[in-house]
Amino acid sequence: MVSTHLCYSEFEDIMEGIDGMDADLMLIENSRSDNLMLHALKGINYGKDIGAGVYDIHSPVVPTIKQIVDNIKGQVDTGILDKDYSRIWVNPDCGLKTRKWPEVHPSIENIVEASKELRAF
Repeated sequence: MVSTHLCYSEFEDIMEGIDGMDADLMLIENSRSDNLMLHALKGINYGKDIGAGVYDIHSPVVPTIKQIVDNIKGQVDTGILDKDYSRIWVNPDCGLKTRKWPEVHPSIENIVEASKELRAF
């Protein structure tokens, strides 16, 4: 599997180039952008798997399970994933180096629980 990770930027002008990388999975920072990158990907009919970040790692706030579930549902509601939850890779935005373990552990645990809840659909 080939994956790529794209941090916050204005990607709209180079979407065809991004699609041309032919990565199997694209990880993107997404939680603070109101799904803008997902809307841009929809505009080029991007059809590969997506790992759009579900919480902002720059904040010390531990996301609740409900916040993560709502974020993922919002990603699906963009229309790019056609209600296909199997194409979603659930992950935080970017790396976790800005966070301390007492924030990381419960955040990741909540991601796992949110994923389990959504798989029950």
